Amino acid sequence: MAVEDSLPTLHRLADLAELLTPGSVVYVRYSPGPEADAEHPSTDHESGLEMPGVSVNPLNAPGWWTLPVEDWLARRICQYLHQQQEGARPWVLTGKEVDFGPDNEPLLVDVEPIAWISGDLVREARERYHSRLDAGRATHED
Repeated sequence: MAVEDSLPTLHRLADLAELLTPGSVVYVRYSPGPEADAEHPSTDHESGLEMPGVSVNPLNAPGWWTLPVEDWLARRICQYLHQQQEGARPWVLTGKEVDFGPDNEPLLVDVEPIAWISGDLVREARERYHSRLDAGRATHED
């Protein structure tokens, strides 16, 4: 049985929030899945250079975040939604950070897949992101 077939699927932001335990760092990745990633390393699209790990988006909220963790998770899930149009699926993983990609995103090796993220969770994240946060607001107005 393929690793991907044995992964559980998360259906709600609350399920995703339960993975954020003290001392653990989890990430979201949009790609065809763990097996495809093992065969094809991440590449910097602008330079064409192969990167030393897979690019990911951390799900753990920073210390300054005082809103509900589900708001942070919604924001992080929505950051790369456009990649679904290219056939990517969101999934949760952990691993060892070895470097940073061109957008300052962590690059992981020794990847351990945790779960798939369902369409229901993505819809909940999108609704929460747009209803609770000022989604897309310019950051240079300060």
